[in-house]
Amino acid sequence: MGAGSDRQKSDSENRRLYLDRNLLIVFGVTLMAVLGVASISPAMPEIAIAWGIPTGTESLLVSSFTLPGVIFTPILGVLGDRLGRKTVLLPSLVLFALAGFSCALAPSYLFLLIFRFLQGIGAASLGYLNLTIIGDLYKGQDRANAMGYNSSVTSIGTAAYPALGGFLAVFGWYFPFFLPLLALPIGVIVLVGLENPEPEENKTSFREYLRHAWRAMRNRQVFGILIASGITFIMLYGVIITYFSTFFTLTFYFDPLAIGLVIASMSIFTGLTATQVGKLTLRYSERTLILAAFPLYALALMFIPFSPVSGDLLLLLFPTLGFAIKILPLLFLIAIYGIAQGLNMPSLYTLLASLAPPEHRAALMSINGTLLRVGQTLGPILMGVTLLLWGINWVFWVGALFGLTMVPIIVVLLRP
Repeated sequence: MGAGSDRQKSDSENRRLYLDRNLLIVFGVTLMAVLGVASISPAMPEIAIAWGIPTGTESLLVSSFTLPGVIFTPILGVLGDRLGRKTVLLPSLVLFALAGFSCALAPSYLFLLIFRFLQGIGAASLGYLNLTIIGDLYKGQDRANAMGYNSSVTSIGTAAYPALGGFLAVFGWYFPFFLPLLALPIGVIVLVGLENPEPEENKTSFREYLRHAWRAMRNRQVFGILIASGITFIMLYGVIITYFSTFFTLTFYFDPLAIGLVIASMSIFTGLTATQVGKLTLRYSERTLILAAFPLYALALMFIPFSPVSGDLLLLLFPTLGFAIKILPLLFLIAIYGIAQGLNMPSLYTLLASLAPPEHRAALMSINGTLLRVGQTLGPILMGVTLLLWGINWVFWVGALFGLTMVPIIVVLLRP
């Protein structure tokens, strides 16, 4: 048996863990956690045209949504430990739904950004409380499997939402903002159906709680995980989510629906890979899987700018295959990126959950969530500046540099 965390035998081999009612409810929360950006990504060029904003500034639609997470995620993490997971989760779902729907009714671009900010406050707890609850509910191999399944659900969302958002945007830029209303029935299901082990009533003082939480965070591996999470989301949101649409539009002249379908293909590979992470951790450690992921990220991003030229060469060699052969190199590189994402994210989450004591798990997961939000916020800004200075190709090359830089950091900080 491999060196991954918590390797004791579990009964997950004898039952279908992904059909567990509590885990299915967590999947619903996960689908809301990824909706806020994935559903509008293909529509961003249409939104920019509708409001007459210059190219590059559409990244504010992402940053205004992710910035609140940097501020509120750690606060909500502490509240999740002190007050309970549901106490934080339920109002977050309601705010996410109502503020997100309000974006469709925005009378100006400024109000659109304000509503996105409010929606971001509601989303701040969703992306870490789902993982915290998984950490509370499961141990050992069950936990690794559940994290893998949850990452697959994330991929399903990031695959389906761009296609759905792109389809809705064909009828109007505001239609994708109707989707957050789905969070309301999810909240009802969480209220009446989720049976999670809430943390015991914390009798220690708040200062004592913070002292112990800080002690849990002062861990070399935890520090490495936090850095890896931040860099992962700089690449994902700065390059893939925000500027893939621009790249497609400039090089292949895709409409929003086609853009959504291409992004969806990446998420399919992420989901398929993530379902196997639980099995892979029987043979390889989470550190090994994470270490394998970042060179794959760099490889995909480095060569994506060359994919149109490669496609034209293939079209010359196989003219009868038409556009399908022209786009093949791009789809191949997108698949590599998706595989890297499927290896990386569930491995990071499983390793962090295993390092976090239950009474501080929400705090540690929220700090990780904060670093994700930092990456989500800085990524579009950094790549927006890169686009304005050097052009769209350098967006991908700078992203590849981030991936390569992470390799020695992981070797040093995540060593056993």
